[in-house]
Amino acid sequence: MVIVEDVLAGDEVLAIREALDHAPFRDGALTAGAAAVKVKRNEQARGDDPGVVAVSRRVRLALEGHSIVRSLVRPVRWSNLIFSRYGPGQQYGLHADNAVMTDTDGWPFRTDISFTLFLTDPETYEGGGLLIADPAGDREFRPPAGCAVFYPTGLLHRVTPVTTGLRLACVGWVQSFVRRPDQREILFDLERLREGATDEASLVLDKTLGNLLRMWGEA
Repeated sequence: MVIVEDVLAGDEVLAIREALDHAPFRDGALTAGAAAVKVKRNEQARGDDPGVVAVSRRVRLALEGHSIVRSLVRPVRWSNLIFSRYGPGQQYGLHADNAVMTDTDGWPFRTDISFTLFLTDPETYEGGGLLIADPAGDREFRPPAGCAVFYPTGLLHRVTPVTTGLRLACVGWVQSFVRRPDQREILFDLERLREGATDEASLVLDKTLGNLLRMWGEA
């Protein structure tokens, strides 16, 4: 689990919120699986609306362009993005995301990593935390607008009830070029070491990174 800060700058968040103010929303349960539909109480922007399509493209480009997303998540395939809205009394009960979804071209893909990109600041609403179940202790996230939380898709998680205000977020799923999280972490650490390495050490790390990517990568 990692918080990626500043995926969107403040003016970008504001522009996206203003665009979504004019977007059509519908019951979020319409896109839930058989188990999740029983515990999902929110609204979602219609993915086929031209304005929502434009906002999705903008958010996707920001995510793809972020250095930490590129080096730690290593996305190779993306789901369609979902913009969810929670008002007072709404929540998303404990659930697990689907292991297989369809990508932006309609083809099935393996979901390795889930993410929530927050679009409202935590002081503007109460509740609405992203709570992820962890054997070491549950972790709850309510970061500033423009920040995203990435976590392994297999984890149980929920959105706690919103009591006041409005919680707006973008959620999505990624298939990584490197399936295993421990291998992704090794690659990320090696890239960080390379940043401060001498020319000779940098060449060795380049070679090692390339060989590991060939060993572990899945197109």
